[in-house]
Amino acid sequence: MGQFINLSAADGFSFPAYVAEPATGKARGAVVVLQEIFGVNSHIRAVADGYAADGYLAVAPATFHRVKQGVELGYTADDMGAGIALKSAVEALPAPGVMADIEAAVAYASRAGKVGVVGYCWGGLLAWRTACLVKGVSAAAPYYGGGVTTPAEAARKPLCPVMAHFGEKDHWIPIDTVQAFAQAQPGTQVHAYAADHGFNCDQRGSWDAPAAKLARERTLAFFAQHVG
Repeated sequence: MGQFINLSAADGFSFPAYVAEPATGKARGAVVVLQEIFGVNSHIRAVADGYAADGYLAVAPATFHRVKQGVELGYTADDMGAGIALKSAVEALPAPGVMADIEAAVAYASRAGKVGVVGYCWGGLLAWRTACLVKGVSAAAPYYGGGVTTPAEAARKPLCPVMAHFGEKDHWIPIDTVQAFAQAQPGTQVHAYAADHGFNCDQRGSWDAPAAKLARERTLAFFAQHVG
């Protein structure tokens, strides 16, 4: 089990982050876990705990904090609507916006060594942007990042190795755009699963256990290679 701490961005903004540490021994590196549109909720905390169990210092920053504090949503239609509105509010912030908070999380995580970034849903988009914009990241693994496959995002150039996971049945991210993204980013490992959006989350109806297991195994191997 981890705990929340406060971190400070370069502009002085203070925000919470959930931090989970390995139970035994020195961390092999660090993983920054970027939330879905539902906040640093029980699922995201469980994901962070899982990476800590695999030997990493896990840090999950509250990326909604600049627009609303203490967000912890579930997965109902009302929660979805609230999360989409909050995401839009964060995306509308003047640059660098929430990227400053992610930079601070990466800097904090680096005390454990090399840093990997994993993100889900909106966090997948933020993980992709982090790979392209934030120095000090050794690897990134975005999961079904909404917007990643748009031409503007696909034109970015990552600064570190990237492994991207998508669902073939994801109506938010059409598979033809995933294929176009893979062509535009030949250096990025792109995996598509016979699954829907949110397939990694066991609290969602779209959870797909085999896809989640395979994607996590691939991500862990990827981080073992590039992070430690």
